[in-house]
Amino acid sequence: MKRPYELTSIFRQPGPLHVSTMLTELHSIRQELKECSPLLDEWLLKGNTKDEAYRYEVFDSTGPTTAAVAVLTESLKTTADPKIVSMWNGKDGPEGASLQYVGRVAPETSMIVLRAKPGAFSTSTEPVLRLVLKNVNLRTPSVVTLETAGYFDKKIFKDRPGVGWMLYLPRTLNAQQVPEARALVPVVGTDASGKDTQLGTIIVSVTDEPFSDENPEHVKVANAIEIRLVDQDLLPRFADL
Repeated sequence: MKRPYELTSIFRQPGPLHVSTMLTELHSIRQELKECSPLLDEWLLKGNTKDEAYRYEVFDSTGPTTAAVAVLTESLKTTADPKIVSMWNGKDGPEGASLQYVGRVAPETSMIVLRAKPGAFSTSTEPVLRLVLKNVNLRTPSVVTLETAGYFDKKIFKDRPGVGWMLYLPRTLNAQQVPEARALVPVVGTDASGKDTQLGTIIVSVTDEPFSDENPEHVKVANAIEIRLVDQDLLPRFADL
């Protein structure tokens, strides 16, 4: 499989959009990215030329670099909506990856999108699951999807998120509701009163190997989960996110 994995988190940004805050949020998932692959640890700002694209490192050990914040603040100073922060891992071909924050003030939706070729991503479920969980805890997303770029044409409902490898929904789900899932991982947080509560569930379609849209069995399981969710009115339309 040569097409990239795509992790997308969709959420609402309640406050004003500041470049430093957007970069700090992306920096907070850096450890989980690194655990998925060492090729997802170092990030560079995208540029109009190749020389520009290798010029500015986005993060250091403490957070966003001063140079990256200054460059992006200047380039986005006249951009109100959306503000788009894009970076890449400096690799081409099968080890390439990009990370993008598309910020819009609520009630419009914002997105964080990771695209990583198979050579720059994990082949194990656990680090990928931790990355999805970190994205859930970063904001209060209406959905987080992890699928392959080739799965879009194979999912059942084009107007709804696909299951792919993993899908987070802000719902409590159990095995009776989704018997086709290979794993249902509860996401626990705190409510307004400070009590622990289940915020949602990560649905995992494949646990013993990386998801591949070229594997008919993987696609079959993901499709079956989508149908099961829609039959119970549990999979929202994109328009309703």
